[in-house]
Amino acid sequence: MADASALLEPQIPALRRYAYALLRDHDLADDLVQDTLERALSRWAFRRDDGDLRAWLFAIQRNLYVSRWRQRRRRGTPVALDEAPLPGVAPRQEATMEVHDVLAALDQLPEEQKSLLLLVGVEDFSYDDAARLLGMPVGTVMSRLSRARQRLRAIVETGRTTLLRRVK
Repeated sequence: MADASALLEPQIPALRRYAYALLRDHDLADDLVQDTLERALSRWAFRRDDGDLRAWLFAIQRNLYVSRWRQRRRRGTPVALDEAPLPGVAPRQEATMEVHDVLAALDQLPEEQKSLLLLVGVEDFSYDDAARLLGMPVGTVMSRLSRARQRLRAIVETGRTTLLRRVK
């Protein structure tokens, strides 16, 4: 197990970044990383020694995320009326608003396109690595990524993500 922890520990920051990019909640992201590491350790004996550890961990994490996303979609999110968050105040800085617009646009993309954009754009996976991780041909990765970028650009440019109108 000491060998496993020595190999897993350097991967934790990248796993946390990816989990936060998917969930945008630090507590949920930490839970996802913990579950990923727990699953990896419990299945350490089944790992291929010649395989890419980083890709294996990201595949575990993505599969856990997708399973929970599907489960939440089926069940919905229960919120008691007393615990419902009050509407917040929108940020006044232009750059922060643009970041929120892009994140909101990212949430409007289908899960496959969102995962691809995050893997290639944020985590710097190559097309080959992303294709292996997602179990699809490289050409499919490239075409889906192209469509995802076009769709994200279109959503941001049309401004369908903004909750408030900007007045100049």
